[in-house]
This record gives sequence, C-alpha cells and structure tokens, in this order.
Amino acid sequence: MKVAVFSARPYDREVLTDAAKRLPAAQVTFEFFEAHLEPGTAILAEGFDAVCAFVNDNLDATVLERLHRLAIRMVALRCAGYNNVDLAAAGNLRLMVARVPAYSPEAVAEHTVALMLALNRKIYRAYNRVREGNFSLDGLVGFNLHGKTVGLIGTGKIGMAVARILGPGFGCRLLGCDPLPNPDGARLGLKYVGLPELLSQSDVISLHAPLLPGTLHLIDRDALAQMKPGVMLINTSRGALVDTPAVIEALKAGRIGFLGLDVYEEETALFFEDRSSRVIRDDVFARLLTFPNVVVTGHQAFLTREALAHIAQTTVENLAEFFATGRCRNQVNG
Repeated sequence: MKVAVFSARPYDREVLTDAAKRLPAAQVTFEFFEAHLEPGTAILAEGFDAVCAFVNDNLDATVLERLHRLAIRMVALRCAGYNNVDLAAAGNLRLMVARVPAYSPEAVAEHTVALMLALNRKIYRAYNRVREGNFSLDGLVGFNLHGKTVGLIGTGKIGMAVARILGPGFGCRLLGCDPLPNPDGARLGLKYVGLPELLSQSDVISLHAPLLPGTLHLIDRDALAQMKPGVMLINTSRGALVDTPAVIEALKAGRIGFLGLDVYEEETALFFEDRSSRVIRDDVFARLLTFPNVVVTGHQAFLTREALAHIAQTTVENLAEFFATGRCRNQVNG
C-alpha cells in the first residue's frame, strides 16, 4: 500500500521508514510531503491508498471529501488526539480513521516536570545571564517542590506518570480530578477531589485531560478565580483546555505566578515551522511571550527517540492491519 505522509519532518521520515522495514517486504511504502494537509494540498494524495497526518493537519469535511474522491481509504494519525478530524464526515464517507492511543507517557510527563523546574528555578533566565557574564542571583529565588500540593487534572497514563515522578520522587502531596479515578492513585498517595477543591488547594496545577466539549476552556476566568494567588499552571495536553486571554489577565493580576505551556489553542498557525524571520501576527500569543514568568515550548513534549519509535511502529501496524483485514484496533470512528 502507498501512503502519503503530510507535515513530514526529518525525524518522521527516519522512524516511519525504519518501522516499515520491519513488516514483510513492500507491505507499506511512504512518500513524504512537508506540506500540511489542507484543502489546497489534498491533491498530493492522488494515487495513494492512505494518508498519514499529524495534529496540525486539517481533516475537516472538505478535506475528507477530497480525499474520498481520490480513493483514499484510510487516515492514519500519528498522534493520540483527533479533535482536528471531522469524524462524522469520515464515517459518512467510509474513511477509516485510526490513531496512536498511547506512546511513552513518560516522555510527556518528564517534559511536564521539566517545565515546572525551569519555571520554579528560573533556569531559562539564569542560562541567559551566565552567557552574558552576569552571575548575579537576584531575582532567581525559587521554591522547594518537596511538600507542595500538585493538582493533576486528568489521571490517565500521562497524569499517572507525572504522579510517579512528583509523589514518590519529589515528595509532593498529590490531588487528582478525573471522572474515572485511576486505581493506581492510592498507591502513590494521590487523593481524588472535586475540581473546586483541587483548584483552591494546589500550589501547582498540571493539565492532562483530553479536549472534549466538556473540557473546552476548562481553565477559564471562574476557574482561575478559585486558584491560589501565585499558582503554577502547566499545560502539556491540549491548548484549548485553557482560555488564553483569561490566563493573560490572571498573569497581569498576579493570580498566576508561573505558566508553562507546550500547547496553545491556535498553535496550528504557528507551531512546527521556523517563523523566526517573520512577524507573529497572533497578538494573544505575542502577549504571552512578554511575561518573564512564562515558558512556552512548541508542542515538543512527545519528542523523544522512544516515543517517536513507538508512534511510527503503531502507525505502521494500524495501516497494515486495516489493509489486511478491513479493521483496526485503534480506530476512532465507526
């Protein structure tokens, strides 16, 4: 089968090609396109059996209809999230959509904690000072994570990986909020509470929830008003869990003392590209970058060798399973 890979980067080429070699000869072959999948680029999929897409690709009804007309039978997502896919349209067109449901939760969890430490100990500011020959410690005072209360909103695989690092590892008190409590939580000392209690008691709040209608802008003005003054807020999950203008107001008011983001609601127009020579036209994002207590990374929490290899292997297996059986265990529609 021939697969058109969109939003392809050098690391995608490497890991997908390597994963395909592990299958029987010529079962899956890839062609890589740097272009994002969108209405104007869907034509690149002509002559292929499937497309492989990423979180910043557009898979709305228009794009899916064009893929269907090109005889594409499957959309293989090399990511866990699928909120960029019109699943109803895909179902109507009988297009299989499959994802990678889990890939090294430790990769995202470790990046989450890295953001906490970079913000708390002001590593980014200290690094720049030393490079300029400034060894003053003024303004670099942090706090011990040991003994602090960390609230985890979402305690699936990634949330629990964070809990393992911060509970037994750092000696933090752990609170969790999840409609489906994880049975492993008690062993780590994690206490499940309602969202209002978690917001009001936590020194650090970390988001690990999926983006659903009920979690859109979960962190809004009302939620921010319930938090401790000076709270640290971390989001390595989905950008739209956070109402960014409301967070900016909370930063200005001192309600949020530290903000670490690896995701952003409007990231599709920004992330995964070198825009260093261009003007950032997103005024909200540009405002975020003006705060000295904000660290933003460009959706890289997943980016480890282990996670990339797992993503590629599962993606190739999804493709091979569908074209062999017409089914896929990681199907997300129908």
